[in-house]
Amino acid sequence: MNERADRTSRREFLLKAGAAGASLPLAARASSIPAPAARAAASGGDKQNPITDEQRGIFAVMEVPFYEKLKNRVVECQVCPKKCKVGDQERGYCGNKENRKGKYYTLAYANPCAVHNDPIEKKPLFHFLPGTIAASISTAGCNFNCKFCQNWDISQSRPEQTPNVRLMPDELARFARNSSAHTIAYTYGEPVVFYRYMYDCAVEGKKASLKNVMITNGYINEKPLRELCKVLDAVKVDFKAYTDKFYRETCDGELKPVLDTLVLLKELNTWCEMVYLVVPTLNDDVKDIRAMSKWIMKNLGPDVPLHFTRFHPIYMMTNLPRTPVNTLERARETALEAGLHYVYLGNVPGHEAENTFCHKCGKRLVVRSQYFVSENNVTARGACRFCSAAIPGVWGG
Repeated sequence: MNERADRTSRREFLLKAGAAGASLPLAARASSIPAPAARAAASGGDKQNPITDEQRGIFAVMEVPFYEKLKNRVVECQVCPKKCKVGDQERGYCGNKENRKGKYYTLAYANPCAVHNDPIEKKPLFHFLPGTIAASISTAGCNFNCKFCQNWDISQSRPEQTPNVRLMPDELARFARNSSAHTIAYTYGEPVVFYRYMYDCAVEGKKASLKNVMITNGYINEKPLRELCKVLDAVKVDFKAYTDKFYRETCDGELKPVLDTLVLLKELNTWCEMVYLVVPTLNDDVKDIRAMSKWIMKNLGPDVPLHFTRFHPIYMMTNLPRTPVNTLERARETALEAGLHYVYLGNVPGHEAENTFCHKCGKRLVVRSQYFVSENNVTARGACRFCSAAIPGVWGG
């Protein structure tokens, strides 16, 4: 993910919840398993001294949707394109789902390791309720291993290896409402791998008149996505590159399933924005960016916001430099030339391309400084205040 998680300790979380008037169970606590025990917990301990879920820091264990039972207690996960075949007492690629005697369970349910209130612009979502707050959560685990991941300590961990708080879906909705958030955001790590928890939280969020957004790599199968979009209001897809080579070698994934996700989101009329982290020498070729922009125009249309963001050395890519700003500007110009209406630059504070301009009259509509909005000239119905042109997005409600 391009969005860095701000960790919330149990104490900080309870203080924030109390200040907001939220009611949380006294049983909520952070995992206190020391590193050696956490490593032992990953293998289940030993027969004489089995490690319980509570000792692991796992507060709820729920059966997952979208899996098939095979012979000899083997299961096949159907949530993402990896379709992991998992033997009894084993886990899939994401590390947060476990086969127990032929039934597949999530260990991430009600078990977030990051809980924080963020500006919606941090996601980034620029055409979705600008200037509002999103109650943002994540659990451990991911179905990719991006070498540039900013949240690798979340995404590449198992649930027993992160400090967690117990937070049931209805409690999250209540916390978000009492925190004056408009939205619940499933983010930081990869929400696809805590699918059931996300879905149930979104249902509770809807009941509380909250909107729901998923910040994802887009690596999800069609059936789960169709079901999920019934309770989502927007999706931001971290699009890694327009080459399968990059996906395979740098992220341990594939390109086509992500393209399929984008097309399906368009078909389902779910608001979508795309982020493209420009990594020097790896996915900054103008030819590929031009080809991607043409694909977006043909398959998604000109109104999908596209964010080119600046790479900073981290995780397994500390050898590369930061993305030159002129490389980002060249990518943006390439996308605009292809016909896209809304192309932004991220991680370059103060750049004019952080702002939203009307595609018809050219007037500046939304003025941003990094994550904060100082001016908004789009009506709640989604019209330019200057020329009344329709501005795509979710602007009110």
